[in-house]
Amino acid sequence: MLASVAVRMAASSRGKVRSLVSLSRTLSTNKPGSTAGGYPPPPEAPASPPNSEPAAAPQRRPKKDPSGCSVLLFPGQGSQFVGMGRGLLKYPNVKEMFTVAQKILGYDLLSLCLEGPEEELQKTVHCQPAVFVTSLAAVERLNQENPKAIEMCVAAAGFSVGEFAALVFSGAMNFAEALYAVKVRAETMQKASELVPSGMLSVIGRPQAQYNYACLQAKEHCKSLGMENPVCSVANYLFPDGRVIAGHQQTLDFLQENSRRLKFMRTKPLPVSGAFHTELMASATEPLREVLRQVEVRRPEISVYSNVDGKRYMNESHVRRQLVKQLVSPVKWEQTLHEIYERTQGQHFPHTYEVGPGRQLGATLQKCNRKAYQTYAHVEVTTYED
Repeated sequence: MLASVAVRMAASSRGKVRSLVSLSRTLSTNKPGSTAGGYPPPPEAPASPPNSEPAAAPQRRPKKDPSGCSVLLFPGQGSQFVGMGRGLLKYPNVKEMFTVAQKILGYDLLSLCLEGPEEELQKTVHCQPAVFVTSLAAVERLNQENPKAIEMCVAAAGFSVGEFAALVFSGAMNFAEALYAVKVRAETMQKASELVPSGMLSVIGRPQAQYNYACLQAKEHCKSLGMENPVCSVANYLFPDGRVIAGHQQTLDFLQENSRRLKFMRTKPLPVSGAFHTELMASATEPLREVLRQVEVRRPEISVYSNVDGKRYMNESHVRRQLVKQLVSPVKWEQTLHEIYERTQGQHFPHTYEVGPGRQLGATLQKCNRKAYQTYAHVEVTTYED
């Protein structure tokens, strides 16, 4: 049963906490006439009935120079490390964010981030809330040191659980309610992981590699051993020839043992508890769907891109549907980056900020779009400066 009392507690914090993560600040897309340098906000429904007189064509407004705009990228599970957040506590609102997190989660998240132990922080149930809160705390640092980056932000995207942080930043969700949804998501994903031995395998392949066919071969091999309904599929599209494959452990063992024949140059098991973004997470979908029914979701104020298909969120119901679907669908990060940074030749690129622990998203951006990477920066979450 979902703890609806926790949702109510999160809702009671709405007025105070929402201002903690820059949502009360004026974003560029809130300003009249903003088209945000090639990133228009999601289309609204027409104001007049279909049969009414056609309105006068609106005057075209000049687009902003993309080089003056910014994009925020929010990392996902796997980026966490003990000590993250130490360099953020001096910034406004950050301590309050961790205080609210302690009330919602029922444990001291700040202490876990700063002191560990590492084996506890690495657990799905802990690291997802930790990355979520630390990433939004990094937004506070960026706002203090470079407020224009926040004001001129036109688009955001987050990897897996990072999508919740992107949606909070965009004004689509409240910090406290989104954190409660992340809590439920992490707990149910952890439970789903414990049902069968499963995992995730990072793969870098040669240009000839056929990832879906390799997964099919792994499943056929496991069927020949008497295994019923083996699961093996691409879980993350990271960059050209970079994938994460997830499924039953036996299928991943097959891929590693046959990597040379399958044209894989490198395979590496990931330190995660289960096969995320595959059908093995099916048992986690209904609890997340239920909690998303209980929390307030709004239309994003800037463009936010869904992991499921790399497209922008259109409205509240779209957000709710895609966040649930994301659990059992591959993260199409490479496709998302192409969608965000696609532009005509000669057009400038926006400034990109990775807000949160780690620099993995910057590394994937470099492999997907070297020109966009030239204006990338990471917002540090420790005591050290970039």
